[in-house]
Amino acid sequence: MRALVTGGAGFLGSHLCDLLLAKGYEVVCVDNLITGNTQNIAHIKSEKFSYINHDVTKPLYLEEKIDFLYHLASPASPIDYLELPIQTLKVGALGTHNMLGLAKEKRARFLLASTSEIYGDPLVNPQTEEYWGNVNPIGPRGVYDEAKRFAEAMTMAYHRYHKLDTRIVRIFNTFGTRMRLNDGRVVPNFIGQALRGEDLTVYGDGSQTRSFCYVSDEIEGIYRLMMSDYAMPVNIGNPEEHTILEFARIILRITGKSSKIAFKPLPVDDPKQRRPDITKARELLGWEPKVSLERGLKETIKYFKDVLSTVK
Repeated sequence: MRALVTGGAGFLGSHLCDLLLAKGYEVVCVDNLITGNTQNIAHIKSEKFSYINHDVTKPLYLEEKIDFLYHLASPASPIDYLELPIQTLKVGALGTHNMLGLAKEKRARFLLASTSEIYGDPLVNPQTEEYWGNVNPIGPRGVYDEAKRFAEAMTMAYHRYHKLDTRIVRIFNTFGTRMRLNDGRVVPNFIGQALRGEDLTVYGDGSQTRSFCYVSDEIEGIYRLMMSDYAMPVNIGNPEEHTILEFARIILRITGKSSKIAFKPLPVDDPKQRRPDITKARELLGWEPKVSLERGLKETIKYFKDVLSTVK
């Protein structure tokens, strides 16, 4: 079996490449490194692994067969998609279209990495797959939210019109090794600030909630969805909910640091709640997260300590 992973040199993509190789797949990693990094795949020495530097907003032509296509390519953190708004929209629209076309040509099963951001600032909690969302299409976050919503619509159009075998995973907040320190998301922000002895930046009053899933659990859920026969969207994330202020205090406790917490204004359209309903994942995939927040954070903090030691 051969799998193609777009965004394969990114945080999630590189871990997915590892899992697929461990399961005996040949893996083709495609990434233009706009937010990915070849350091994430430098450890891979397998003859079954190949890397192509390519921008998926342009057509990709391959001679070899592809059995499974995982489309993860996209800027995914607020810092990235606010700095790269056009590229974010293009990879969601043109990139998804091109990869669906490639999957159709190769008769490959296609999985779209969508996001909990398609729910916007939700008016229901937890969020089920049937919830249509509360998204501001013209706000600064709209470039990412709407790119993913369009990508889902395009994927379902190929599924219904071309009878393409497709899957859609809605990924909730995920953390772990290979995240970037300057990623802009709450986990690397807090850990980096704590380890450097800086104040931890909490936006608003910190009452907004997030749910954090460790990367190994997330990747296992994505793989199980690809191997299933279910074509509609499935939430993959950890339903354990924490306020941001509570999470900041957890980071300080685990790192043993005495940094203060600095409050800043809440960004525009920042979601007040984020918690997945994972009933479908449990029932259809037999999946639920296994790694505790404490254990996952200890692994991630250890990784970031190593990263900071090389920076100095």
